[in-house]
Amino acid sequence: MSDRTSQQVIVVGVTPGQPDAVLTEAVGFAVAFRARLVLANVDASRFVVVENVDGTVTSLPFDADLHDFRPEPIDPGLQANAARILDPTGIEWEFSQLAGDPARSIGKLAQSLDARAIIVGTRERGIRKGILEFFNGSVAASLAHRQPRPVIVIPLSPAAPDEPLWHPDDLPGADR
Repeated sequence: MSDRTSQQVIVVGVTPGQPDAVLTEAVGFAVAFRARLVLANVDASRFVVVENVDGTVTSLPFDADLHDFRPEPIDPGLQANAARILDPTGIEWEFSQLAGDPARSIGKLAQSLDARAIIVGTRERGIRKGILEFFNGSVAASLAHRQPRPVIVIPLSPAAPDEPLWHPDDLPGADR
């Protein structure tokens, strides 16, 4: 058995524009667990048609007018940002581009890799983000309740204990 197959894995959910904190915190967990990181970006506007043996997916957009059968491309900006943060650390990492429901896709990837844990970041605060999370669901909460491995949630914009989670200016009708 090679070192790579016996090495622990931590799956990290990444998105374009995400603060660097998720990856920098993931480095600490990778060191602590002597694990390699598998970064997972999920395109929720597409659905999986075929899951290939190498972990890549072939997907189609939900829009029936678009017929794009090419494999999911990796966002070059997202990959460059990951390289900027992770390469200097010496942590082994790779990228996985997924499609479909983010929690389900990340959970399936973690299951297939027998990952030690999953790391995700929180969403930004604000009523609009809260409404989006209400309708789409929290990826972290969904992962925590629907799969068997630990989910580590990195706070990206924590509120002070006495600060409201939503600012009154964000409430509907506040611009009147």
